Amino acid sequence: MPFDGRFRLPSLAHCALAAAACALACAPALAQSLQAKARESGCVDAPRVVEGSMYKCTTVSGASAYFNVPDVPERPAPRRAPPAAPAAAPSAPANFPRVDASTQKGRDDMRRKVLQDELATEEKLLLEARSAYGNGAPPALPEEQSQPQRYAERIARLRQGVQLHERNVEALRKELGLPR
Repeated sequence: MPFDGRFRLPSLAHCALAAAACALACAPALAQSLQAKARESGCVDAPRVVEGSMYKCTTVSGASAYFNVPDVPERPAPRRAPPAAPAAAPSAPANFPRVDASTQKGRDDMRRKVLQDELATEEKLLLEARSAYGNGAPPALPEEQSQPQRYAERIARLRQGVQLHERNVEALRKELGLPR
């Protein structure tokens, strides 16, 4: 057929046939590339699909290795086994610095004192903020009597201050383990 200057697209059937032929011809090579990537990553078990073309395996050290193999056709996600019992927390290395009990108790006591001082300060600031707020109706200042918008803005700032100090007191009480 002579070229007439127009570009012709192949039919959908031709595209599907070509894709199937490529998949059949490339499948062994794709599997080899997955295994090669697994070897490069130091995997000691079979790689598992994490998502899309991302794979995960376990290395000799027990760490997880992640890698991509973009040419491997996506497989359905494997069924997940029910979660196992939580593993015990890894113990600290032998050379990890340790603190004796009396030193730690001193640190804990100091921390508690600092938190109690902060709580006392926040409770004082909360009382001051509540008195300034005046249950949402503080007396208007002389410059605010002619400008109601300024009065409304001041009330909003005072309300925010009360809420801030209330949250701080609540957080400090929670940290100290005190009833609210």
